[in-house]
Amino acid sequence: MDNLAIDHVQLPVPAGEQALLRHFYAGLLGLQERRGDGGAALRFAAGPQRLDFLPVSGPALPARASHLALRVRNLPGLRARLAADGWSLDAVAGASGAPRFYVRDPAGHLLELLEAPPATGGLL
Repeated sequence: MDNLAIDHVQLPVPAGEQALLRHFYAGLLGLQERRGDGGAALRFAAGPQRLDFLPVSGPALPARASHLALRVRNLPGLRARLAADGWSLDAVAGASGAPRFYVRDPAGHLLELLEAPPATGGLL
């Protein structure tokens, strides 16, 4: 196969968490909210890639070992914004030595945020 890329990732969230997700993903991370196609999913985009959050009734438990990694620009600035907003952050130096940290979103999904290499730019 040629030209493989991720189109979107869909994650479960407890119903009623839309305002917190909008604040976190659009307000703090800077992703653009996208209108859905009539479905219940809340969508955010970074370029052509999309994060879809599907409200579910009952507990929407995120997987403990899985995480979503996002390359960003200005990692220190993003870290400062999240910390100022009260989010708990875990600093990690990856095997490559690239700066990164982890944070859980309002639904409990683990995000790894790492600095995009200068030559490739970044999503945020």
